[in-house]
Order: sequence, then C-alpha cells, then structure tokens
Amino acid sequence: MIRTVTEFFGIETGYVSHTERVVSALGGLVGIALVIVVTRYFLPDNGAQWIIASMGSSAVLLYAVPHGALSQPWSVLGGHLISAIIGVASAQYISNDVLAPAVAVAGAIGAMHYLRCIHPPGGATALGAVVGGESIRALGFEFVLAPVMINTLIIFGIAILYNVLFKWRRYPAALQRWTTPKAAAIPKSYDGVSHADLVYALSEIDSFIDVTEQDLMMIYDLAMKRHALYETGHVRIEAGRFYSNGRYGPDWSVRQIVDSAGKADPDADLVIYKTVAGAARRTSGTCSRSEFTRWAQYEVERNENSWQRVAVENA
Repeated sequence: MIRTVTEFFGIETGYVSHTERVVSALGGLVGIALVIVVTRYFLPDNGAQWIIASMGSSAVLLYAVPHGALSQPWSVLGGHLISAIIGVASAQYISNDVLAPAVAVAGAIGAMHYLRCIHPPGGATALGAVVGGESIRALGFEFVLAPVMINTLIIFGIAILYNVLFKWRRYPAALQRWTTPKAAAIPKSYDGVSHADLVYALSEIDSFIDVTEQDLMMIYDLAMKRHALYETGHVRIEAGRFYSNGRYGPDWSVRQIVDSAGKADPDADLVIYKTVAGAARRTSGTCSRSEFTRWAQYEVERNENSWQRVAVENA
C-alpha cells in the first residue's frame, strides 16, 4: 500500500545527502538576491514580482538539479528569451484578457518543444509579459533584453561559478565530463550499450524525460561498477562467505572474506581475507574488492570433507 501511494504521487525515494540539500538552498539564495536587485532597477513597481517569480523557478533547477536536461544552458537561455518574445507579442496583439495569457503560455510550450529548449520557468516568463502590469507592457520588446535576458545571464553565470565549487556537481554538464566515474570491470554480458542504444531507448518513450544522455551513461557505469563491487557473475561478494579461484592442482585455493572497508569505489575498498584451503592455506591478506572480484570465480561452501560450488539461482 505504501509503495502504491509513493508511486502514485511520484514521491522520490532516492537518497540525497544533507550537504547537497544545503548547497542547493544556498545557491538559490545567492542567485535570487542578485536577480532581485537587477529586476527592481528596471521595474521599480509591482511588475517586478512576475519576473522574480520565473527566475525563482529557474533557481530550483539550476541549483537543486544542475545536471538535469531542463537546467542546461540552451534550455535556460532559450527557454526564457523565446518565451519572453512570445509573451510580449501576445500582450501587444491579442486584446482578450483570457486568450492572451493562454496563447502566450501555449506558444511558449510549443516553441520550446520544437527548439529543444524546454525550461518550465519559461512559461512563467511568457505569462508575466501579459499579466505583469503596465510597467511591463510599456517596455514592449525591450522587456526581452531587460530584465529577462540580463536576469537570465545573471542566474546562469552564478550557477556556473557556484556549482564548480563542489566536485560532485556538474554545470553545465558538457563542461565537466571529468566527473564521470572511471570504467569498472564490467561483465561481458552487461557490456556493449552504446550512445546510439540510449538515444534509441529515449526516442521509444516518446515523451520528454529530464535526464541527459551523459547522465544515462553515468548511471550505467555506476550500476556496472556496483555489479563488479558486489558480485562475481551472479555470486554476491560479501563478508563471511567463501570463494574459490576455480583452478586445479596446487594452484587451487579457497578464501573467506573477513571484512572490508565498505567504500563505494571497488578500487579503494580494502578487502581482508584469509585462505582456508589449498595454496597458501592458513595465511591472510588484503587487496582491493575489484582485485578480489577478478580472483574469485565462484562461491563455495564446506560439505563434510570437501568444498562444493554453490549453485547459482536463476534471476
């Protein structure tokens, strides 16, 4: 029942650290403070509230979801500017006070779709150009340049400078590919997913998804790294269990994992093991989890006076 409710309402179940949440909030504070100063200069009356509102929406994306497709430069810049143009045109050429704002938002959505710059706050920018009051209407198409373009450049520029301070963040995504995790020892049965495969998968869904192709590749790499971290084939690598190198004669050996450092990186996770049978019996040693994964061929268990391979259950 709980799972059904969380899925229905789209409640995110993924873990985000407290540090990430605080960093996101502070980024919004800095970005919006500067936007307010600039907007009040160009729109000293109440019209400023509409522009500040749309930039507040952008701040959520740029500082809380900096890696998302909706947060990337072309989405931010194109989304706001194109929506502003459509909003001003609707305000000037459509006199009906119901039709004008509706056409502005609908036109912004369609334009952003076709121009590949979907940015949800753009809808608020288009709407503000129509219902923001006489001060905004008086600006005409100058509204696109100031305050919209200036504010967009401010919040965009601050996002670049702010996010680069934190090594786990990437903004814009294309400029910081160095954060992609290095390749792990990926089982051949899982290898071979190409960029073209991901593009095809996205096209088959036929609906916009707020994730970049780079993000999908990173997710794939991380999933495969975890697979290499915890499993050999279909055998789970964990403390207390026994594993064999699968060799014959004097080189055959069985090791038991005693403990590990528990780090996410298989090259940094130090595994402590003891050799309980075969070559180097009654000795112990340490190695990285990735090294142990390459050594272990399958899990074994003690059965009376012999070691037997543990049967793999089909998924």
